[in-house]
Amino acid sequence: MRKIGVLTSGGDAPGMNAAIRAVVRYGIYHNINVVGIRNGYEGLVEGNHMEMNLSSVADIIHRGGTILGSARSKEFMEESGFQKALKNIKYLGIEGLVVIGGGGSFKGAMKLEETGVATVCIPGTIDNDLPYTKYTLGFFTALTTVLEAVEKIRDTSSSHNRSNVIEVMGRNCGDIALYAGLAGGAEMVIIPEIEYNIDEICDKIMQGRARGKRHSIIILAEGAGAAKEISEMIEKKTGIITRYSILGYTQRGGAPAAFDRLLGSQMGAYAVKLLCENKRNKAVGTDGGKIFDMDLDKAIAVEKVFDETTYELTKILSI
Repeated sequence: MRKIGVLTSGGDAPGMNAAIRAVVRYGIYHNINVVGIRNGYEGLVEGNHMEMNLSSVADIIHRGGTILGSARSKEFMEESGFQKALKNIKYLGIEGLVVIGGGGSFKGAMKLEETGVATVCIPGTIDNDLPYTKYTLGFFTALTTVLEAVEKIRDTSSSHNRSNVIEVMGRNCGDIALYAGLAGGAEMVIIPEIEYNIDEICDKIMQGRARGKRHSIIILAEGAGAAKEISEMIEKKTGIITRYSILGYTQRGGAPAAFDRLLGSQMGAYAVKLLCENKRNKAVGTDGGKIFDMDLDKAIAVEKVFDETTYELTKILSI
């Protein structure tokens, strides 16, 4: 393999730059030219690219976001746009493509693979919603960001004897809320996987008040309800002033945590190694501290198994 491309697609995630750096430098080490595709699949359609060298990825391992840019491209999913992308891949001489992104990005890679473009995917999304891998790139940095916010909100919540509902990202996956709830000592987590009972939440808040607790923290996954509505219900039922905070895109930004820098570096190098060995149609993952790969179609088909053990532990430790 003489030339490969790399792109980041969908929502940005801390650690993407570490993965880009690893793809470029591991490729150059093995005498492979690397082309960076700007703005994800949109860049493939438009032919928007940059030749990558060692200097291109200098001093980026610690930076959040993605130096290549990212976008969701409707045109790529249309036949006319897809054909433009294929022509640009051929024109640029790209023999293999590393795609860093979430589930939608993986499906785009599968579409390319079906036409003969060798692809390898790296799971880059803070949501941790690709169940074939234990963790996705960016998840732990987002979790750290949430915990920092929880600690700050807890200080003011305690000072004013309030309850606080903190809404975090994750779409239909509650992992950020679940892990943050356990690590942050929340009274309750509300996640899409489990239907919540507002009376149960209020009872727990009142039990805490009865033993002298000055505040309550409820962490809400964005796919499980509306923070404003839930906070209003809690205040109405308990008579306790309840505020809500929506953390939003702060969770996707910031310097990647050490774990995500390591994971991005390992996965990026592993992806290029697979292409060097003429292995394609692969998704790179991690489990038990080891990097592995599996067929892309099988990876996409893996169904999420809810972490019942962690959920129950969160409930037990928040009594």
